[in-house]
Amino acid sequence: MKRPNLIVAVLILSVSVFLTVGADRASAQGPAGAGASTAAQGSSKSSDSHSSRSLNPIKWVKKDKTSPNSNGSRSDIEKKLTPKLQAEGVLPANANATDACSPFVALNECLASLHASHNLGVEFNCLRAKVTGVQTNADLSGCKGSIGDKAQSLNKAIHELNPSADAKGATKNAEQQAKDDLKDLGA
Repeated sequence: MKRPNLIVAVLILSVSVFLTVGADRASAQGPAGAGASTAAQGSSKSSDSHSSRSLNPIKWVKKDKTSPNSNGSRSDIEKKLTPKLQAEGVLPANANATDACSPFVALNECLASLHASHNLGVEFNCLRAKVTGVQTNADLSGCKGSIGDKAQSLNKAIHELNPSADAKGATKNAEQQAKDDLKDLGA
């Protein structure tokens, strides 16, 4: 199964390289025919603008450097979040957002889990282990259900830990609270 995918990837890469090199050679030849000298003068400007565009598709995807999930600003946002979350009672006084959110890929997922835990009275360590699939050195013996290595959605994790709760509504509410927290910090 992996071998056909590798072959397809190599084939796509070689076709894109062939087309890229072919396009550069074609533009290097310049125009031919009537009015070629006029077009050649104009083509130097168009070739300059052509070279400023990247043919690398990875560069076409814009990277948002100000997002809360980028490495440089995430730690700054977590430092600002810690006192805010402690004041709201979402985060215990002896904890900080950096340690609580370290297993999460996205900061907004961590904040939603913190709020859901606080709102429903569910143990945060249990919820974090279910949502991330990462087991930290925290005590998980009091968690309901099995804690596996596979990450679950926040909705499903809430339902397993507190079957009587409205998991869908609690998830929506917690995600909105997380979004509001990030907005308040200007993230």
